[in-house]
Amino acid sequence: MTTRYDRLHLHTVRWLSCLPGYRMPRAFGKWPSRDRVVDYLQHYAERQALDVRTGVEVERLDRGDASWIVTTSDGALETERVVIATGHSNVPFLPEWPGAGATEITHSSAYHNPAPYVGRRVLVVGAGNSGAEIAVDVADGGATDVALSVRTAPSIVRRDTLGFPSQVLGIATAHLPPPVVDRISATLRRVSIPDLAPYGLPAPARPYSDFLRRRVIPILDVGLVEAVRTGHVRVVGALERFEDTMAVLSDGTRVDVDAVIAATGFRTGLEPLVGHLGVLDERGEPLVQASQEHPQAPGLHFVGYEVILGGTLRHVGIQAKQLARAVHSSRVPGA
Repeated sequence: MTTRYDRLHLHTVRWLSCLPGYRMPRAFGKWPSRDRVVDYLQHYAERQALDVRTGVEVERLDRGDASWIVTTSDGALETERVVIATGHSNVPFLPEWPGAGATEITHSSAYHNPAPYVGRRVLVVGAGNSGAEIAVDVADGGATDVALSVRTAPSIVRRDTLGFPSQVLGIATAHLPPPVVDRISATLRRVSIPDLAPYGLPAPARPYSDFLRRRVIPILDVGLVEAVRTGHVRVVGALERFEDTMAVLSDGTRVDVDAVIAATGFRTGLEPLVGHLGVLDERGEPLVQASQEHPQAPGLHFVGYEVILGGTLRHVGIQAKQLARAVHSSRVPGA
């Protein structure tokens, strides 16, 4: 079953979003849609003759004498190496807001299109890319009022400027000193994005440093800027609690809402699998990446858990090649 909302497109360009060994077809366009990406992954598995077993859940990993025991819903497997690649955005995270029991709340992972929200007052919580796009989608789809709840003003960049993808800039600046990238990012924001401070979205003074600290991808604008400037989407403060049908914000403002869409992010959800192995940090994220191996877990690898500006699919491909070379070297003497 296809998940994620209907209008979802990659924010990374087609030619920088491919996995090793098979490029996305040119017919997919510059910014492939959700369904195109699903097609690509299915064709990728077929072309690479991968043994994909759907409907089988891996429940736990344990280290044997010289191998890994993988407990699944279809029985146990024994293997020399395990690569975990379930993704950074795996398990939906929904805050426990006081008084939320009587309010209709849907996590963004369960949002598909604006049809259920026509003629209703909607509060979208979370100013990441999903929250920004869903707020615009709901406003375009016929909601009578759309408010976007923002705790920390996000960085906003154009998806591309004069045909130049922002992803390329993220790749190009990855090895520059943070103060330099802060100046570049602030300048681009100033010349490409109107001043949104009067609407509740001031530009961060040090956008790249904020990214390094919070690891939140900037909003790549596909309509939010115009929606905020025209009043189709109102920016409001952070959601603190509910009182009856009223959402109470951090500044004490009360907003009467019919439904809430919580774009409040995800967690890795790795604790049931490997939480007992000492390979995760306090946030539940891997302590090692790609070809690296934790001393307590030789042969266990994690791919796709680093939040970067150059594009996740591209980075996954790079990590996969690194891991393949490391595994090959470990098996071929003198390689």
